[in-house]
Amino acid sequence: MKIALGADHGGYELKEQIAGYLKSQNHAVTDVGTHSKEAVDYPAIAFKVATLVASAQCDAGIMVDGAGIGSAMTANKVRGVRAAACYSEALARNSREHNGANVLTLGAGQTSNMSEVGPIINAFLNTECREERHRRRVGMIVEVEEGRFGGDSRFAVGKTREGNLDISSDDIARITQRVKELMTQGGAAPAASKGPPKLGPEELARMIDHTILKPEASADDVRTLCEEALKHKFFSVCVNPVYVPLAHSLLRNSQVKVCCVVGFPLGAQAPEIKILETRRALREGAREIDMVINIGALKSKNDALVLKDIRGVVEACREGRGLSKVILETSLLTEEEKIRACQLSMKANADYVKTSTGFSKGGATPEDIALMAKTVAPKKLGVKASGGVRTYADAMKMIQAGATRIGSSNSVKMLEEARAQSGRKE
Repeated sequence: MKIALGADHGGYELKEQIAGYLKSQNHAVTDVGTHSKEAVDYPAIAFKVATLVASAQCDAGIMVDGAGIGSAMTANKVRGVRAAACYSEALARNSREHNGANVLTLGAGQTSNMSEVGPIINAFLNTECREERHRRRVGMIVEVEEGRFGGDSRFAVGKTREGNLDISSDDIARITQRVKELMTQGGAAPAASKGPPKLGPEELARMIDHTILKPEASADDVRTLCEEALKHKFFSVCVNPVYVPLAHSLLRNSQVKVCCVVGFPLGAQAPEIKILETRRALREGAREIDMVINIGALKSKNDALVLKDIRGVVEACREGRGLSKVILETSLLTEEEKIRACQLSMKANADYVKTSTGFSKGGATPEDIALMAKTVAPKKLGVKASGGVRTYADAMKMIQAGATRIGSSNSVKMLEEARAQSGRKE
């Protein structure tokens, strides 16, 4: 594991022992200081440790001060961090198993030698939060942190993880309500008499992931994609992993997010590889991850592998403050398999389910969107329609069926058609 390690002057000597111990256990250590017994302020060091964990540059953090309490308080102010002050092996194990802690704080005045500290560190690093009831409660902690907690553990459709987005929670709620008014109860097929919704260009733009995933896409193509996204205020751009740093640099000071595909387009990579892809993309600036499930495992009814596959990416997204979308590749699945894939995505606590890569034999259909929306309704996952969504009419059909996000490489054309429908010029 990559461990961020820090201490104030009171914890300096213990930190040096911990560094050697971690390296002896084959962990990679990023030591952020302090590097002497000269007095320093623990919040500054604790903040460095927490930031490395929150940004997914490190897998976990360890911070040492006199009591461990102040550093825990500081680290917990950093979004995405769950820090726990632990003075025993049992507390360390509990903090991970029950609370999903990712930063351990130690008090040199409480546990001053490695015979005590070593077992605490081992328990912390080698325990995982796996039980569904504990993971659900950790999800509630995340909701509280992000201002989304509504008294239960369900995630709200389409709500964002960033506070500075052009589209607010109220915007999404209003758009979603407008769509629901045109749908039958529970996300079933829309009533024919209602007709398709007519979202304006601004509303539609905020639901679009502007996409370029073709293998021949060049750096200039990605620059054009980002320029169009800035001009039209699309929600995000969706690119292949190699172009995440470029897209992030071009969109750094804007409200347009960077979305990256993982396990694309076949989904046949091992779960560990998808996790590595996810962590790297998040480190390089992606804020959303669209991962392809292991389609063969799903068709083989190896649900344990599919769940592990999805959950690994979801957890990496949580750690890196990213949003997770699960690509099902619906054109290759039976109805039973589509439902089961949605159920596994809910069990893994993903944020969205998505229809297609756009690279298989078919793309999104209103029928698939309606089925997915109905299946994930209990946990209020978002539903992304992608693959073959090329026109404004296509987008409206998908939204009418229950889509809360649209992925398309023809986004600019859609907005032009939306403006024509509304009688507005660019």
